[in-house]
Amino acid sequence: MVCLFWQSCIVRLIFLLAFATAAAAAAPCTKPDASCTERVPLGTTGKYGLAYRSHPLRLPDSRIERMLIVIHGAGRNADDYFASGEAGAFLAQALETTLVVSPRFGSNTGTCKDALADGEISWGCGGTTDWRGGGKAGGVDSFVFVEELMRLASDKTRFPSIKEIVVSGHSAGGQFVHRFAAASRVQSQLSAPVKYVVSNPSTYLYLDTTRLGASATCSQEGKCTGAFANYSEGRNCTTFNQWRNGLEKRWGYAETIPEEEMKQNLMTRNVTYLLGELDTQPIYGFDGTCPAMAQGATRLARGVTYWNYITSKFNAAHKLVVVPACGHNGRCIYTADAARPVLFGK
Repeated sequence: MVCLFWQSCIVRLIFLLAFATAAAAAAPCTKPDASCTERVPLGTTGKYGLAYRSHPLRLPDSRIERMLIVIHGAGRNADDYFASGEAGAFLAQALETTLVVSPRFGSNTGTCKDALADGEISWGCGGTTDWRGGGKAGGVDSFVFVEELMRLASDKTRFPSIKEIVVSGHSAGGQFVHRFAAASRVQSQLSAPVKYVVSNPSTYLYLDTTRLGASATCSQEGKCTGAFANYSEGRNCTTFNQWRNGLEKRWGYAETIPEEEMKQNLMTRNVTYLLGELDTQPIYGFDGTCPAMAQGATRLARGVTYWNYITSKFNAAHKLVVVPACGHNGRCIYTADAARPVLFGK
């Protein structure tokens, strides 16, 4: 039907726009394939990062109360982690109100041979350009990719009901999140509070040169059998306190951030450690190098030890949750009952 009067045309246009917006927001996108991906422009060179998302990143949706960012592991399988995040949201009955996003740090450099789309950034795969430590690729630091996602969620014109942004990661993704929590400067610019959830990483960022003695142990209740002291093997393990295990010789995004600022960030931010009760075997990319072994013998031991370290030495109000019956398995973590209040607030 042709519009005869400009008033009726405007009314019809408003109706069509409202209908299109409602249709786009009607149901979450749940397929871990190209149909649930969106390009996120980064830098000034026309390049972009690719992200899986359950709801469009740029369409208004008043239902969204939480953004859950899920950082993948060393396999760069963002599709699998996207599915795990959505599975957790479904079990929490929060799929409609949670914007689940899993950015892909794909790479076709070095030993990594991912198939990338035209214009998609190829992130660093090891060394001082590695995506896990805020490395630079295509003129953009990997941390900036996640910061841009957080800015999108914080836009009240799109998501007026947003209450929380959760940045989570498992395994290598947990390494990313822990360093990101210390370095990122975007938090003060956002309209919603941020929670950082670090799950089963091989290593953590220490804020000084102390480590727990090899024969000592720490408990989930906050008690250690030994003290944190200057690392006795520092002369033989000379890189134990370099970025990403410590604050020396920082590179990438963290290179220009003052050390004291990073310490203050990590001490004061809302951080929770989700550790698998059974993550005690040296499998799935376990880091057995000397800087990593200085932090503990297993992923579980390293996590419990670090929580004791950051809370006892720096008075951080970080939380520790040991997830029963989970090993080094992201799907188990994201769908566990014990993780639900941390990730979804219920």
